Amino acid sequence: MAIVRKHVEDSAPPIRLTRADELRQILADEIVRGRIVPGDALDETALAQRFNVSRTPVREAIRQLAASGLVDAKPHRAAIVARPSHDDLIGMFEAMAELEGLCAFYAAERMSPAERAGLEKVHEDLRYLIQDGDPQNYHETNQLFHGTVYSGAHNTYLAELTLSTRIRVQPFRRAQFRNLGRLAKSHDEHDRVVTAVLRADAAAARDAMRDHIMTVFDEYEAYLVSLDTVTK
Repeated sequence: MAIVRKHVEDSAPPIRLTRADELRQILADEIVRGRIVPGDALDETALAQRFNVSRTPVREAIRQLAASGLVDAKPHRAAIVARPSHDDLIGMFEAMAELEGLCAFYAAERMSPAERAGLEKVHEDLRYLIQDGDPQNYHETNQLFHGTVYSGAHNTYLAELTLSTRIRVQPFRRAQFRNLGRLAKSHDEHDRVVTAVLRADAAAARDAMRDHIMTVFDEYEAYLVSLDTVTK
């Protein structure tokens, strides 16, 4: 396993998370998995003591969770855990699928040979991480994969819009990697995107990316069902 990690680390710089990002991931996991339930209050002081940090990263983590719809945060009140409705989630994922599909479309048309090679390399790194079986490592390199597509579109406004939407749906995208066999399936879906981009087939790249994102939504729904089954 150590060889696999070295292969990935040698080919791409590590993704360094801020403390607020780390707290957001931990709290998002606990909310999505039902360890913190809708209606629970997120007390900044208590969380700061729990994680041995100041209230500043806690406040930023809660702000990010609110952007995802996991938390209802209002001025001068403790943030309350919520859960986006099924319709809200579908809306977010449909928008995400269209934005990422458009990024893939332009990336297929506009990526330089060096950028295409870089995308292919990150795709290969993800294949090695499947063997490692670590959802967190896969998630972080998966972000790099999608970011490579965004930048390859050579449209700064589109890339910024897509990234901001991705941040909103990130907790749900991350949760689905816990499904049995999901890492390998995700890689297969990426393979369709990469193949189309390398062939400069813009329409196929767009369709493959759209399908991939909507499959992520289906996998998240399946993850929720599995949680309900365990708790019954």
